[in-house]
Parts: sequence; structure tokens; C-alpha cells
Amino acid sequence: VQLQASGGGLVQAGESLRLSCAASGGTFRFNVIGWYRQAPEKQRELVAVISNGVTTHYLPSVKGRFTVSRDSAKNMVFLQMDSLKPEDTAVYYCYAETGGMGNPFKDYWGKGTLVTVSS
Repeated sequence: VQLQASGGGLVQAGESLRLSCAASGGTFRFNVIGWYRQAPEKQRELVAVISNGVTTHYLPSVKGRFTVSRDSAKNMVFLQMDSLKPEDTAVYYCYAETGGMGNPFKDYWGKGTLVTVSS
């Protein structure tokens, strides 16, 4: 599985960005798919993911501002980021997990896309 993220950039506080991630490399069923981020000198953290195709989980600080969604037919996941704040500045990574039902669990990471929010 290869994950390719796009859509990062430089915006001002209060503006919006939409990140996209395309999965390729075969036919897969994702247990979890979504987004993490890592700010300078900080640990990587979960931003928003979809588990088992229906349940969403958000970092508390982005809840109400960010929305994760997926297009299963196109093997894509999106992150709509509204009301961006300078503290949202980070490299955003697409993430997916496969496995279970007798198959080993595997984590996949895309190359990050940089989001910079200026004040």
C-alpha cells in the first residue's frame, strides 16, 4: 500500500485547507485511515481518523474545525481544515492500518505534507 498526501500549503489564521490522500498498490480493506501530524520538536499525534469505516476520532483541539471523510470507491481520505490556527502548523501524515481476521496488522504512512498557518 502506498499513501500519497497532497494539499498542504501556507495560509493565514482563520482560513481553510483541504488535504487529500490517495491509497494505491492493490485492493485493501482499512481498519483505520486518516491523519496524524507532527509539529517541530513535538511528538506525532492523531488528528482525525475513521475506524471500521464509520467511527470518527478527533484530536480535541481540532474537533469542530476539522472534518475527516473518505471515498472508499476511490481509495481516498480527506481532511477539511477550517478556522486554522497557528498551532495547527505541522507536517500532516496520511495513515492507514490493515489486518485482522487472522491477518497480521500493518501500519502504513504516507510522506507528509506541510501545513503552515501564519498569524
